[in-house]
Amino acid sequence: MLTEVGSFFVTVPKSFVHLLLKVLRGLKVFSLSDLNFFVLSGETKVRNPEDLSAETMSKDVGNVVEALYGDLPPPIMLIGHSMGGAIAVHTAVANLVPSLLGLCMIDVVEGTAMDALNSMQNFLRSRPKTFKSLENAIEWRCEGAASPECPKAIVEGIIEEEEEEEEDDEGGGSVNKRKKEDDTETKKEHLYTWRIELAKTEKYWDGWFRGLSNLFLSCPTPKLLLLAGVDRLDKDLTIGQMQGKFQMQVLPQCGHAVHEDAPDKVAEAVATFLIRHRFTEPIGGFQCVFPAC
Repeated sequence: MLTEVGSFFVTVPKSFVHLLLKVLRGLKVFSLSDLNFFVLSGETKVRNPEDLSAETMSKDVGNVVEALYGDLPPPIMLIGHSMGGAIAVHTAVANLVPSLLGLCMIDVVEGTAMDALNSMQNFLRSRPKTFKSLENAIEWRCEGAASPECPKAIVEGIIEEEEEEEEDDEGGGSVNKRKKEDDTETKKEHLYTWRIELAKTEKYWDGWFRGLSNLFLSCPTPKLLLLAGVDRLDKDLTIGQMQGKFQMQVLPQCGHAVHEDAPDKVAEAVATFLIRHRFTEPIGGFQCVFPAC
């Protein structure tokens, strides 16, 4: 599952994963959170951390699948939320996952997304520039969240300890050095900052969403669109939905992070979709919840 750009700390709730694994036979769930942002080790780096183009991140998805499964990947369904949904579509269109059997976008529509980009810089300016500790960053992320689940690994992946300048012992010049653990003698406070300066990646934003609706409709695989409100549909998707080109389900009383606000309902919708297309079999007496708009 692909989740949103790093500044939002969007997570994949455990209850969502547990329900899918509980009701579907032979299923595995793998989460890719923020691609260039998400790393398993604080020392992991990428060549160009500011390259957030749709092309690069789509290739990242394909590369991860290849690294996991080699030349014979199992049948895979891509699920993406917001920007992650856009990257899932770009990945599918470029045929970077040859064993793709299904595609799901969660609360992302081209028109609404393009409009939201106009306020992105204001949002980035409004968020904290630094955090006193990792715990402080987690607390900021989880404040007001509908779901209490906020994995530490997600936060660790997109913030890092701030660098400081110290004089070089030999030439007196200044060199960048990562802060170490708190020294009780110096009593310096460790600050955490964002790994990526998203404001500098603005040139890529338009490419994430422009033409997304038609790209989504052009994907030959079965498609599912989950929305927090039917008012988010644009013209192309409305026509496509009326023509039966994809399955749509509206989950009311949810915010933009639909899978966080209603993880059980999202899991039920995905499970029903997979069973309906005979991609897997239900276990434990699971009853399909058919879509309603």
